[in-house]
Amino acid sequence: MKKYITEFIGTFFLVLTVGCTVVPGAAGVIAPLAIGSALMVMIFAGGHISGGHYNPAVTLAVWLRGRCDTKDVVPYIISQVSAAIVAATVVGILYGAPKSTMTFENSDVFKVMLAEFLFTFALAYVVLNAATAKGTSNNSFYGLAIGFTVMTGAFAVGGISGGAFNPAVAVGVGVMKLVNISQIWMHVVAELAAGIAAAVIFRLNNADDK
Repeated sequence: MKKYITEFIGTFFLVLTVGCTVVPGAAGVIAPLAIGSALMVMIFAGGHISGGHYNPAVTLAVWLRGRCDTKDVVPYIISQVSAAIVAATVVGILYGAPKSTMTFENSDVFKVMLAEFLFTFALAYVVLNAATAKGTSNNSFYGLAIGFTVMTGAFAVGGISGGAFNPAVAVGVGVMKLVNISQIWMHVVAELAAGIAAAVIFRLNNADDK
């Protein structure tokens, strides 16, 4: 149970930070820096308990890589998505509705899915190599590496896709009405596919790392 509570807490503060910076329209670089930092500190806080996934795509990748028990996959994802919904509700209480909602035209679908796939792949790839590989075991930088990956993605493609890189975050921003909730399927599909791809590449590159 402690692993699921940890996943809830970490995902909650990640999504809360997304909402509390994006809904009121924090200026300039504040949102990506805050979001990446929130993920980093929550990983350092809970990584030794649950692995610090806070992301269904990461859970999928770590499971396929062989470092997450099958019995934990569904409870992890339930914890993560539940936390995102609760965090989105809290943001609504604190800040109300956002000034605008990001919507995507049919012509945007490929761009949104490509952006989300690429940086979710980068995130899952970094997680697998920095936090689960034998060659980097017991390191002290994994939280920083993972948080910086999300920050980089938010700067790079946040204006194209919203920069979720996480199905739980996608649900959260949908509930907050930052993104049209009927369109978050693009994020979820691309992100889960990216988690699978990252696990496949990791296992090809690290065949002796079981």
